[in-house]
Amino acid sequence: MRDLTDPSLDLIALLGSRICHDLISPLGAIGNGIELLAMSGLKQTPEMALISESVENANARIRFFRVAFGAAGPTQEIRRSELLSILGPLSSLRVRIDWQVSDSALRSEAKLAFLLIQCMESALPWGGTITVSKIGDRWQLKGTADRIKELPHLWPLISQGTATEEITPSEVQFPLAHRAATEMGVRVDCDITGGAITLSF
Repeated sequence: MRDLTDPSLDLIALLGSRICHDLISPLGAIGNGIELLAMSGLKQTPEMALISESVENANARIRFFRVAFGAAGPTQEIRRSELLSILGPLSSLRVRIDWQVSDSALRSEAKLAFLLIQCMESALPWGGTITVSKIGDRWQLKGTADRIKELPHLWPLISQGTATEEITPSEVQFPLAHRAATEMGVRVDCDITGGAITLSF
């Protein structure tokens, strides 16, 4: 019998996995319905195109959230092709994501990387590029943009786990990134210089 107070049982991550799992099915059904309408000869209208694009973006976001907020076993891997299929549609939006890691990744590594991508997105509200690379065992995420939003109360939270202000729902990825790094036994180093943010672990 499993003790539900056991700290190794991450109920938050399990909740994230459950919500994403339950949302993916209806989104997939909507997408299939649109494809069937197109095959039936229904004229492609701007409204249909908008629905199709919105479903694709929502599906990609849910899959992204499933990795970022879901459970991640210590030995589970996620293939590069799957990571690219998740990030591809998202890269066409406000922030471009350039995933340069050539191999599969441990799910725990991908989880932390995805959380850090979300942290960087918070600092790039006007757009930019996030490049994810890996040299040896060291991961590096670099965000560049013409204009970066300063978040002085949030960056220390990733590396040190301390916050000087209340965390809002839109900032939950920052403490979760610290938690994921702690569970992996790594520290996230932050370097913000000019028009670039570099996070490495």
